[in-house]
Amino acid sequence: MNTNVLGARFRIGLLVVGGGMLVASTGHASSNAQPQVPHCNSRIGTLAVQEPQNGNPWWTSMNLESPAALIKVYVSQSGCFTLVDRGKGLQMAEQERALAGEGEMRVGSNIGKGQMKAADYVLVPDIANSNSNAGGNRIGGILGGLIGHGAGAVLGGISLSKKTADVVLTLTDVRSTEQVALEQGHSDKTDIGWAGGGGAGFWGGFAAGGASGYANTEIGQVIAMAYLDAYTKMVADLQRNAPNAQADNVQQAVRLTEPTKLYSDANLHSSVVRSLKPGMMLYPTGDKVGVWWKVSDELGNIGWVVSSKLELAH
Repeated sequence: MNTNVLGARFRIGLLVVGGGMLVASTGHASSNAQPQVPHCNSRIGTLAVQEPQNGNPWWTSMNLESPAALIKVYVSQSGCFTLVDRGKGLQMAEQERALAGEGEMRVGSNIGKGQMKAADYVLVPDIANSNSNAGGNRIGGILGGLIGHGAGAVLGGISLSKKTADVVLTLTDVRSTEQVALEQGHSDKTDIGWAGGGGAGFWGGFAAGGASGYANTEIGQVIAMAYLDAYTKMVADLQRNAPNAQADNVQQAVRLTEPTKLYSDANLHSSVVRSLKPGMMLYPTGDKVGVWWKVSDELGNIGWVVSSKLELAH
């Protein structure tokens, strides 16, 4: 495939990593195809996208949505992660559970505890730190010491006058709190030219994801391309290194709160593996069937217990 015929003044390169086809921006070209989000043939893990917590929502001054909304669009389109909502969707879920707790739901609704999917990773998008000229037409000074080793001194944040953007994506393993990736992305207006962002194609999907501002302004498109640059690099790096958020961490232990039995299958009529006493430590395998969790004990016995009799060990 001739990659020189791809890109809207924006060269698109193809990287084949870990069996998945990734599309990455690498510079300028002269054709008219639009930039593309990287694609994965298999999911890396479960991801929650967190809004930057810097006390200064820089995006509001440019009439843009939170960059978290933009990243969610990329994540959804790439198929590289299972996306879990820890924002408005979680708030609505809690409201539904509150109604269930008040007895308002139909029998069998089953929206109680023990059903939320855990996030393996948290991804935080932000702009790169700038150690000088943080005011005026340049937005910077956001990340503080996050990047370290002087890297922030050569990064410029967002320049409204020059239409350039330098951004960072920070990926953290939820279980170990290890910083799995810190990717920097850059773009300027010569990478993309300028065209209205409405309609179909690459820019057309932004409105549905609540990130229409990034499609409808020049600086918004520049920032969007910088984040795409960082996200493409991050996905390529993760596929090369093949992280496994569950296997790379010590198993989460749970404690038994009352006497019960360890069953060979997820029902009370199956054979009993052993009796269990309160205070015993068990280790979930991650398999669940309704209220039943599959666990192992300290001797390596594996079976099923009812999750209501368990609590997280501290």
